[in-house]
Amino acid sequence: MTDSPPTLSFLRLPGNSDLPLPTYATAGAAGFDLRAALPAGESLRLDPGQRALVSIGFAVAVPAGWELQIRPRSGLAVKNGVTVLNSPGTIDSDYRGPVGVCLINLGADPFVIAHGDRIAQGVVARAPQAALVEVEALDETARGAGGFGSTGVA
Repeated sequence: MTDSPPTLSFLRLPGNSDLPLPTYATAGAAGFDLRAALPAGESLRLDPGQRALVSIGFAVAVPAGWELQIRPRSGLAVKNGVTVLNSPGTIDSDYRGPVGVCLINLGADPFVIAHGDRIAQGVVARAPQAALVEVEALDETARGAGGFGSTGVA
């Protein structure tokens, strides 16, 4: 694999000509903004505890060996309790269908999403496929089988 960043190709879906192409908000941003694609003049109300799959209005081609991770926006999470339910969501390199974001309202108040609102961020990450093999035993480590909380709270 090369150290240069990959190119993502976005295909605009019908009815979303007004949506900007996903873009990085700042020069140092790790993630680029993904916006809600809702039918003209419509909004989506997420009541507390409610979840919804929200289109971003694009399909995307991710190069082999990479994935597109869909992550929450920190401002939505902190201010409104709205987050990405399956965080991070993964767009595989062989998927070419419409991209949607599974949002959930964990806040106390209803949250309204309008067409074009920034609802999530996309982060590109390497995703090599590992060799998967079955063995008779695993190598020993100091931690061993210690799981959840086994290394302490702090």
